[in-house]
Amino acid sequence: MQKMIKMSLLAVAVAVSMTACQKDEPKAPVADKVELKTFEQQSAYAIGLSMGRYINSTLSRQQDLGVKLDNDMIMNGVKDGLAKKAQMSDADIEKALKAYDQKVNEAATKKAETDAKSSLEKGKKYLEENAKKAGVTVTQSGLQYEVLKMGTGEKPKASDVVRVHYLGTLPDGTKFDSSYDRKEPAEFPLDHVIPGWTEGVQLMPVGSKFKFTLPAALAYGEQGAGTIPPNSVLVFEVELLEIVKDQAKAADAPAKTEAKK
Repeated sequence: MQKMIKMSLLAVAVAVSMTACQKDEPKAPVADKVELKTFEQQSAYAIGLSMGRYINSTLSRQQDLGVKLDNDMIMNGVKDGLAKKAQMSDADIEKALKAYDQKVNEAATKKAETDAKSSLEKGKKYLEENAKKAGVTVTQSGLQYEVLKMGTGEKPKASDVVRVHYLGTLPDGTKFDSSYDRKEPAEFPLDHVIPGWTEGVQLMPVGSKFKFTLPAALAYGEQGAGTIPPNSVLVFEVELLEIVKDQAKAADAPAKTEAKK
């Protein structure tokens, strides 16, 4: 294969290596001592270590899908590549890599389908249990809401721009978005957000704080968005601060197509 790679493997390896080091991961085993006194020794080791971490990071994610490779065989390939030797033709290499990509993609698709089905079932159970709680009202669409504080102002229309503070979590409490964290309320047209918001916020007089539990169909559905998995039930605590009269003011909070991370 004589194709040029758009981005240097070394550059990718270093970037991934540095990112991995910043994560809270178990402390790595102590490496065998090698001489790292000269520029050449340090450079060579840094290149090899970064590439090794890149390969390990990539393969670890794929091994989670059930596609497991022999590390010793990988090292044999690396050594032969450095020595400009090969036990496979370029055509066979390309064929093997295509087959590997196909297997990984099939495994990823299968896992995504399994996870989405599991999420749907868990969401259904969560909604059923949440609907039984005192103070929870369920609308005809399936939206569930609880009044945490009832305001005295007017209620917005779908065509209005509203100003809100909000916290968004998954049912297990995992936070995926918060205007509180950004220390700035969000402003957006109420008919430009996910259906559960469009419906729910119209129930709120200005000055209110509600808790909304949205079925996946009223949120991001089968596609999910950003860090939100497909078929996820979403939980929001929303404070309606005001109805903005200037229609030009429109920031994107929980938009129809993309969630903030």
